[in-house]
Amino acid sequence: MRLGDVVIDVGPLRTAPEFRLVLAAQAISMLGTHLTVVAVNLQVYQLTGSSLQVGAVGLVFGVALLIGILSGGVVADRADRRVIAVATRAAVVVVFVGLAVNAALPTPHLWVVYVAAVLAGGINGLGAPALMALVPALVGPERLAAAAALTALSIQVGAVIGPAMAGLIAAGPGLAVCFALDAVCFVISAVLLWLLAPVPPPDVAEDRRPIRSIVEGFSFVRRDRVVGGVLLIDTLAMVTAMPYALFPELASEHFGGGSQTVGLLYSAPAVGALLAALVSGWAGRVRDTGVVLIGAVLLWGVAISCVGLTASLWVALAALVVAGLADTTSEIVRRALIQQRTPDGLQGRVGSLWLAQGTLAPNVGNMAAGVLARSLSAPLVPVLGGVVCVVAVATLTVRMPGLRRARLSDPVDLRAVDADSRRVSDATAPDHLGGERI
Repeated sequence: MRLGDVVIDVGPLRTAPEFRLVLAAQAISMLGTHLTVVAVNLQVYQLTGSSLQVGAVGLVFGVALLIGILSGGVVADRADRRVIAVATRAAVVVVFVGLAVNAALPTPHLWVVYVAAVLAGGINGLGAPALMALVPALVGPERLAAAAALTALSIQVGAVIGPAMAGLIAAGPGLAVCFALDAVCFVISAVLLWLLAPVPPPDVAEDRRPIRSIVEGFSFVRRDRVVGGVLLIDTLAMVTAMPYALFPELASEHFGGGSQTVGLLYSAPAVGALLAALVSGWAGRVRDTGVVLIGAVLLWGVAISCVGLTASLWVALAALVVAGLADTTSEIVRRALIQQRTPDGLQGRVGSLWLAQGTLAPNVGNMAAGVLARSLSAPLVPVLGGVVCVVAVATLTVRMPGLRRARLSDPVDLRAVDADSRRVSDATAPDHLGGERI
């Protein structure tokens, strides 16, 4: 095997200059986002001493994000996707400034964090489908796996640096600086996206109403067994085995550390994710894509169980590195499969469902972990979660053979898929669904 078959494929960076702008914008905003995620979790735990409260804030954010994403999917298929991405990034800067001001107070208010979670979730959700839907048209179908790997890499660079920075900043200048830096990151991201050329909306029938449009997206996902299976397998993994809300408690009570230990725990999965992205050259060439996806999710469950089984911080960090590697391998494959099988006129809505699942499911998992930690020991929660994850994914694999057989190399007639999807939507969506048009 040649080195070029393993190292990440940078072809989209050479052939699609505007994709470079999208990638840079995403990397910078993700750096800021991870600063805020760790800072919020630390702040909530410091104010309440409760992992349940940490998980609750994440769940509130996830619900708001879900609502924003479902709305954003419809908007992304009807308006200039560049304008949507820029406007939402500019709007969320105000939220991060508010968090910075609150953190600078002698006694920060917990309710401000909850309000910020609602606003940030809704605004980010509104813009996320537009950003995701930009990519297929910029890189072309033959480069989707490479673009997915580069996107994962851009996200994980921020995910590696952000939590470690947050731990150091929290222990030094303070949490307010984390939130202020996030605001700066999103300003830069908005400017980069504004440099893109206008992106006219795809041709969508004028009489499509918002709720009916969402139904059309759900109809496509329900009918396409591969896309539906991709969403379901990740939901199972994230709901059953997501221990991130426990990291502040594990750091202080199990590993005997402080803010810097929390930062290390959040950074470790990102290190593995970064490694997975760097050696993702195989992604566009592997034959049995579905088998790789299933294996990666099973590995995630095993690695999460190992986090709770050890009393050594370094062993736990190594397990989290493996978990991050497995998760990003799964993400690269999932993103490419969904974008490959989705017509352009549905990219926003199907992408919104993928993003909604990918954000809400981990927050539900974190909330569940926080609840279980109140009756069980914190280290026991990831052990049980990992075992349940493995059993659930194995069961799904048996029940959905189409997912096992999925291949990126198989050609997909998107025009036929689009026409079929519209026929199914027209047959299943009642005329009274909807409301005012967007």
